[in-house]
Amino acid sequence: MIYNYIDPVAFYLFSRPVYWYGVIISLTIFICYYIAEIEARKLNIPKDTMLDLLLISIPVSIISARIYYVIFRWDYYSKNKNEIIAIWDGGIAIYGGLIGALIVTIIFSKKRNISLIKLLDIIAPSLLLGQTLGRWGNFFNKEAYGEIISREVLEKFYIPEFIIKNMYIAGEYRHPTFLYESIWCLIAFIILILIRKYLYIGEIVSSYFILYGLERFIIEGMRTDSLYIGAFRVSQLLSIIIAIIGIIYIIYNRFINKNNKIYYINS
Repeated sequence: MIYNYIDPVAFYLFSRPVYWYGVIISLTIFICYYIAEIEARKLNIPKDTMLDLLLISIPVSIISARIYYVIFRWDYYSKNKNEIIAIWDGGIAIYGGLIGALIVTIIFSKKRNISLIKLLDIIAPSLLLGQTLGRWGNFFNKEAYGEIISREVLEKFYIPEFIIKNMYIAGEYRHPTFLYESIWCLIAFIILILIRKYLYIGEIVSSYFILYGLERFIIEGMRTDSLYIGAFRVSQLLSIIIAIIGIIYIIYNRFINKNNKIYYINS
């Protein structure tokens, strides 16, 4: 039987391929920026603040995502140093990008004299939506997939046919872990949007840490392309850490901090 293959190339521009991955990521950045900008206006953040932060964060996040990936694949890149900058051949890690973006946001908040926690609360829901949409770039690239699974099980999960066919890789069907993460992040995004008016300042980003950390810990265990520290998956370790940080902050904010403020009312 011949299985359909979805071409990762969206179109050609001046004879050069433009990939679906790039198209999706570009649209995702625009959509997430738009949502964050609307939220920033509600909280009286100065005009163009989010745009300025975005323009600085994007290049830094790409570089840090690549550095992170190279560090944890150093056994390969130490022998192929000429490929370290070959980001066009793939090889970036979302946690590396998030670390870079966080560093930029910390410095940016100090330079602009804007509350770091407030900025992170504004950005967190957009990040979840970005991860929801961005994972579909992995679908077109046939990457970030999971272990071998039978077609019958995928059908029982009500996975759409076009996804099942594109998850036929190297002669076997694979778990569409990109889809699992996309759905989880979408649900988490909706949850944050619905409950944020009841949360204190800092609890939106803390909830992001918990929801994404839990999701990534589970899904990462199903993937076949994990980065490792010894016998441990790096992303699982980081996921545990950020989830614990989120839990500790919320406990502190609810039971110890006497100056906590409701996100919307007192922002």
